[in-house]
Amino acid sequence: MKLPRRNRRNEYLSIPAQYKRMKRGPQVMLPKDIGAIMAYSGVGKESTCVDAGTGSGWLAVSLARVCKAVTSYETNKEFVKIAEYNKKISGANNLFIKNADISKGIKEKEVDLITLDMPDSDKIISRAYKALKSGGCIVGYLPHVEQVKAFVGRLGKYEFSDIMTMELISRSMLVREEGTRPATKGIWHTAYLVFGWKR
Repeated sequence: MKLPRRNRRNEYLSIPAQYKRMKRGPQVMLPKDIGAIMAYSGVGKESTCVDAGTGSGWLAVSLARVCKAVTSYETNKEFVKIAEYNKKISGANNLFIKNADISKGIKEKEVDLITLDMPDSDKIISRAYKALKSGGCIVGYLPHVEQVKAFVGRLGKYEFSDIMTMELISRSMLVREEGTRPATKGIWHTAYLVFGWKR
């Protein structure tokens, strides 16, 4: 079998095609973390979700592809414009983007999943608890380990079970005639994911 010649552009994991058309403003959540959120939370076509810290909307759009309805909260008007564009080009008609502060309240009730990608997200846990249905999942997307500690500590004060924290590292493999080995580049730390389920 003849293998392709070395292609430097493919030495590390690239962004899937569906994301390449989307605009990027603030830092986006990457597919490796989006996939884990959807897989571990168990959301599906009958699920309703609340997302906070929309940013460019990559997670919100991705959730809308598989879920019944997604509501995303974002305080920055410029970020809302970018997310609305990404919503439009993705055909995510079941995604509702609110230019609102989730810390002021969550109107949605009995939701299956709440994702928090924002500073001081541990302070939203009490409101998230009230909005989630029994068995619903909360996910914190937390860049720093100090945030993880605060988030997990707050989850412990409420009736969340099976709390788990993970970090996902991705690297591609170079498959060439001269040999196969891991690429020297990859997607290393982006954030820690903390999951908890309401009892």
